[in-house]
Amino acid sequence: MNGFHANLFEAARQNEDFRRVLHTTKHTQFVVMTIPPGGEIGSEVHDGIDQVLIAVSGAGTSVLDGEERPFAAGDVVVVPEGTRHNFVNSGAEPLRIATVYGPPDHPPGTVHHTKADADRDEGDRPPAP
Repeated sequence: MNGFHANLFEAARQNEDFRRVLHTTKHTQFVVMTIPPGGEIGSEVHDGIDQVLIAVSGAGTSVLDGEERPFAAGDVVVVPEGTRHNFVNSGAEPLRIATVYGPPDHPPGTVHHTKADADRDEGDRPPAP
């Protein structure tokens, strides 16, 4: 099978890494993230990439172009390309997120154990089309 099949909730709940790319196609990328209490993804803007984020467990805040809203299990946020965004864990447990990028934003198989690892990864660039 060329596609990918997994239980979304199990994949997110089992992930202990800040970012783990689970599957990449030409047009999309499926990633799970775990943000520790008090942590955040970090304010960023994706040029030419849309992103859909689904909260699997935990609680936090989504910030899109300065507008803050609660972000908790079951919530989905669509971030259109060019939108400054951040997701902050404001809860007492890890914030577990499943996200889809279109097109991909990270090299296939990327794993960042911590946000510091992600920040240091100079090779973390979208795959060439």
